[in-house]
Amino acid sequence: MPKVLRIINRLNIGGPTYNAAYLSKYLSDDFETLLVAGEKDETEDSSQFILHELGLKPIIIPEMKREINFKNDRIAYQKIKEIIADFKPDIVHTHASKAGAIGRLAAYKMKVPVILHTFHGHVFHSYFGKVKTTIYKTIERNLARKSTKIIAISAIQKKELAKIHKIAKPNKIKVIPLGFDLNKFKENQKDKRNSFRQKWLIEDNEIAIGIIGRLVPIKNHHFFLNVVKNISELTTRKVRFIIIGDGELRGELEDYCKQLKIDFSTENNTRKDLLTFTSWITDIDVALAGLDIVALTSKNEGTPVSLIEAQAARKPIVSVNVGGIENIVIPNETALLSNINDEQLFTKNMLSLIEDDNKRIAFSQKGTHVFKSFHYDRLVCDMEKLYCQLLK
Repeated sequence: MPKVLRIINRLNIGGPTYNAAYLSKYLSDDFETLLVAGEKDETEDSSQFILHELGLKPIIIPEMKREINFKNDRIAYQKIKEIIADFKPDIVHTHASKAGAIGRLAAYKMKVPVILHTFHGHVFHSYFGKVKTTIYKTIERNLARKSTKIIAISAIQKKELAKIHKIAKPNKIKVIPLGFDLNKFKENQKDKRNSFRQKWLIEDNEIAIGIIGRLVPIKNHHFFLNVVKNISELTTRKVRFIIIGDGELRGELEDYCKQLKIDFSTENNTRKDLLTFTSWITDIDVALAGLDIVALTSKNEGTPVSLIEAQAARKPIVSVNVGGIENIVIPNETALLSNINDEQLFTKNMLSLIEDDNKRIAFSQKGTHVFKSFHYDRLVCDMEKLYCQLLK
C-alpha cells in the first residue's frame, strides 16, 4: 500500500486546509495517508474544526510557521526528516509555500520517490519588492527541480508559473483544481438567511454585500471601502456592507472608515450602520445565505474559495480579475469582473447588481456549475490518478 505524507503550512481557514483535509480523509483505501501541519498565524482563525469534523488527527509542528525564522525552520526541517524516516512515505505532497520549502527539502534529502507540491497561490507579485520577489522566485525554481511534479490549481496559475515567472517548464506542471463539500451551501437557505440577518440587524428590504477573507494588505480592503463610500453616494437603495474576517489591518481599516466618514459597527457593538465588521464566522454557509452580493478586491489570488462557495450558495459576484478567478466564475453570467484597481468600473458593476433585482436573480441561478467542477470527489479522483501514474 503506497504511503502519502501530506504537509500543509498552517491550519487557517481557507482553500489549502480544505484541500489537504479532503485529500487526507477521502483518498481511497489503496493509500495510507499521514497529515502534518504547522501552526496558524496569531491573526488568523483556526480551522482545526474542519479536521475535527472529518475525524483527522494531524501531527502538529509548532515551529513551522508562516514567517521565516531560521531557528524554527531548521527545527521543523529536522522534525519532518524524522517523520519521513519513521513513516517511510512513497509520496510527500506539500501544500503552500513554507511547507513546500521545508517539506520538499526534507523529502529530497531523505530520497522519497515522489515529491509533489501544490501552489495554492504565489507571492510573485503584489506581496514584496523586486529584490525579495526575485529571491523567492530563485528558491522556488530550485525547489521545482527537486520536485517530481508541480500542481497548479487553475490553468491561469499554470501559465503564470511556467510562462511568466518561469518556476518550472509547462510539462512539469499539472492542473488539478480545488475541491470542496458544497452541499451545505444549498441546504436550508431560508432559515440560514433569517438567522444571519437577524443577528446582524439586516432588514428584508436591505441589500447585503459581503467580502470574505483575512484583513491583510494583499486582500485590498481599502479598495473595498472606497467602493462602499462610492455606492453610498450613488444609490437610493437600502444597502448594508459586511466585512467577514479579521487580521493585522483591522485597526487601520476602522480608522480608514472614520476618514471616509463611513458609519460602522463591530461584532462587539452591533448597530444598523452602513458597514459591519463581523470578525471570523465559522459557519460561512449561514453568512452566504444572508448576503445578496459577494465581492472580492484582492491584488493577487490563486483560487479564491469565497467565490466558489458564493456560487454554490447562488450569490452573484463582483470581483477584480486576478489569478485564477476567470477559471472559477462565468464572466457576465455569475460574476462581473474589472481590472485590478479599476475602482470606477468595480463601482459601476456593483451598482448594476444593486439597482437591478432581475439581474441579481439571473446571476444567482447560474452558479450551479461549481458542484461538478469543484466537488471534493473530483479532486480526490484527479489526485489518485496522478499518484498512481507517478508511482509507476
